[in-house]
Amino acid sequence: MRDFKVSGKAFAVIVAVVAFSLIASFAFPAVASAAEAAAVEESAGFFVELKDGIVEGFNDLKQDIYNVLIKNDNYRHITDGLLITIEITFAALIIGLVIGFVVAIIRSTHDKTGKFKFLNSICNLYLTVFRGTPVIVQLLIIYYLWLGKNGVHENVAAIIAFGVNSGAYVAEIVRSGIMSIDNGQFEAGRSLGFNYVQTMIHIILPQALKNVLPTLANEFIVLLKETSVASFIAVKDMMKGANALVGFTYNMNIPYITVALIYLVMVLVLQKGVSLLERRLRNSDH
Repeated sequence: MRDFKVSGKAFAVIVAVVAFSLIASFAFPAVASAAEAAAVEESAGFFVELKDGIVEGFNDLKQDIYNVLIKNDNYRHITDGLLITIEITFAALIIGLVIGFVVAIIRSTHDKTGKFKFLNSICNLYLTVFRGTPVIVQLLIIYYLWLGKNGVHENVAAIIAFGVNSGAYVAEIVRSGIMSIDNGQFEAGRSLGFNYVQTMIHIILPQALKNVLPTLANEFIVLLKETSVASFIAVKDMMKGANALVGFTYNMNIPYITVALIYLVMVLVLQKGVSLLERRLRNSDH
């Protein structure tokens, strides 16, 4: 009888353990499932909020673009300035090429023959000043201390300032191209009956120009970007147009980002052109 009672107690313990196991197997998965469901619901809520935020931000951006650029044809402040920027860049490039070639010929002639000592000294002074000072300082000095006082239009003053500055860099580029030509080319010119000037024009400069053409193209890209400071003397370029938009829309983001994108597109197109030019020049050498 005692043995039966002990066995009954053992059986009761076993039943209790099994019952507890069954309860735990059903209870804890329910808790885990509830926690997982809460986490999933929280993640879904986060992504919904993120999506709503992106949509709202995009709608605000469209509205800002309309208010700043489209409304009342405000974009014309920038497009009109773009035309002036291009005009100043090309005109300054022409001046820079003329000055650069003249200075390069004078300096290379002095280096090779010892002639033009006085002119070479003037050229060295010109290069030292314009390569050693910021272009914006040169622009302000040329306009406010010289041309502006004499009634010269700010666009013309900007063209002259950027042209003279660019000429200092073009001069060294072209001079390096001339000095890279072997002296035997000068002797070949003399054997053909050419004098120094004829040899320089017909033999030396074409070869030098071919060598430095990609570098000159890169100088044009630098000049294009430098013209962005022309607004400091009231030139109505792209930056001046962007400043005007900021003034009456109180939005700084859209105007300046728009101008930056326009400059970026122009520079990328020019860089692509320079790459094609370099490839063509390499192919012509073979």
